[in-house]
Amino acid sequence: MNTKIYFLLFFSLFSLAEYYPESDSWNISNPEIEGINQDKVDKLMDLSFSDDATQAVVIVKNGKIISERYSEGYDKNSHGTSWSMAKSYYAALIGISIDLGEIESLDENVSNYLEYYNDKRSEITIRDLLNMSSGLDFPSHEHEKMFFQVDHLKYAKKVNLEKNPGEKFEYNNVNSMILGEILLQATGKKADVLFEERILEPLGINDYKLWKDEKGNVMTYCCVDMSARDYSKIGLLFSRNGLWKEKQIIPKEFIDETFKIVWETPSRFTDYKRYYSLHWWISKYDDESKIFNTSGRFGQYTFVDRENDVVVTRISKYSQQDSGSTQKWGVMRYLKWAGIENAINMGRKLIENGSISAGTDVITPYTNEDGESYEFYIKYPEVIESIVDLSRN
Repeated sequence: MNTKIYFLLFFSLFSLAEYYPESDSWNISNPEIEGINQDKVDKLMDLSFSDDATQAVVIVKNGKIISERYSEGYDKNSHGTSWSMAKSYYAALIGISIDLGEIESLDENVSNYLEYYNDKRSEITIRDLLNMSSGLDFPSHEHEKMFFQVDHLKYAKKVNLEKNPGEKFEYNNVNSMILGEILLQATGKKADVLFEERILEPLGINDYKLWKDEKGNVMTYCCVDMSARDYSKIGLLFSRNGLWKEKQIIPKEFIDETFKIVWETPSRFTDYKRYYSLHWWISKYDDESKIFNTSGRFGQYTFVDRENDVVVTRISKYSQQDSGSTQKWGVMRYLKWAGIENAINMGRKLIENGSISAGTDVITPYTNEDGESYEFYIKYPEVIESIVDLSRN
């Protein structure tokens, strides 16, 4: 081996636990220096970009970016929108509040914080919400209709009990919306403020949007806009057991609890078998590797291989928003009767033909047709295998 490469490899391995990106800079390294074969990185990139919907992919090893690629018209500063990746972020605030003594435990009843849960829902625990096993009413649209409401919290409060808590996994957006209410009652602060103060500011993330509904309720089930690099920072925080530099941001015990298998999940977007725990997905869990990930509609992902300190973020194309972070539906609120897919398609057509103007008549995160993943879902098993392969000798 070349003496210079050997020295760089030795130095990198010696210091890997000490590097964290700064707010305005991120070290760019070579895959080989970080102990990863360049061909494996290229394969993962090519797989990801075989789907034209891909906007960006960032691969991080030992805290350093070893590869990043952007579609034409996008760069390292371009925002994506998280969709349901946000669930994982806001869930982390529960773990922080437990560590600070603001919430007693995951097994506390939600009714201890929300008086209106002192009914048939009184036995639902915070853990039940986070594990998507609350037993709350679960229609075929998974309460995605909530997204088109003026007041998302009002909608969520009305969703009643359908089955016994803790018995069945059902991916219910209301579970996540209720978390914001628990945090508000426990801390006196809204979830977006907590997210800024307790996670984003310590990580040096300062260019983002945290979406709220028209009544000012934080959409804790969805919609955090930021760059692929910044999503990767949050992934790195979990890869490093909640530690950022010398500060424990999220308690390690909570991350250990998160990175366990609780539920085997039904097929969702892909037939590849996945699992779930505390608002995180598990895409591989065996003796060889454990890949956990955030996941959002249309193909938003941050994958975390904690044992090998690898983070991979892939986001799909997103129309860059410059109209604030509070929803405004205007006439589109009347489309909610049409069903989710129909409402999305009708809204797109109204924008395309100029009947309504995005950013003026309607303000909301939205993904155009060019950002809808297809090939990425089909190749999902190959993507996971390629992420695992990064750390194979």
